[in-house]
Order: sequence, then C-alpha cells, then structure tokens
Amino acid sequence: MRLWLSETERHPDPEPVRADARKALLAGTVAWVVALGLALGFAGALADAGFGWFIAAAGTGVVLGVVGLVVVQLRRRRHRPDSDDTRSH
Repeated sequence: MRLWLSETERHPDPEPVRADARKALLAGTVAWVVALGLALGFAGALADAGFGWFIAAAGTGVVLGVVGLVVVQLRRRRHRPDSDDTRSH
C-alpha cells in the first residue's frame, strides 16, 4: 500500500458539495425533542436510577438546536443575493 502519489498521478480535487445545514439541525433538534419527551415520560424511573440529568441534557439539546437553526437562517438571509440592491458591501 502506498501512502502518497506523485504529482503526475494525482487527480484534481472534487468540487465541494453544497449542503443544507438547516436539514441537519432540524433532524437533530427533532431527535432531542423526542428524547426530551421520553425523558419526561420516564422522569420518575430515570431519577430512581440516577439518570435524572437526562432531562436537562435533552432540554439543552433542544435549546442549542433551536439556536443553531436561528443562526443558520440569519446567515442565509445575510448572504442571499438581492437583485434590487445596488449598494456595494
């Protein structure tokens, strides 16, 4: 197995793929909401087993997911090209 290629053997790097961070954040936030619902449903059993902190962890995941969604949306609005805006930034 070779760990490097000579310059003549290298292929050009592929173009980066555009990804929608909102979908990933939304999926993660939904997962945390489900986890929070389950943790609240089993709060007594979790507390008895010493895992009462699961509720706080799931709540933190939901809050951070919502903050991430807001940040991504604000960045998308800021970087959206405006066709009628003639000002240079």
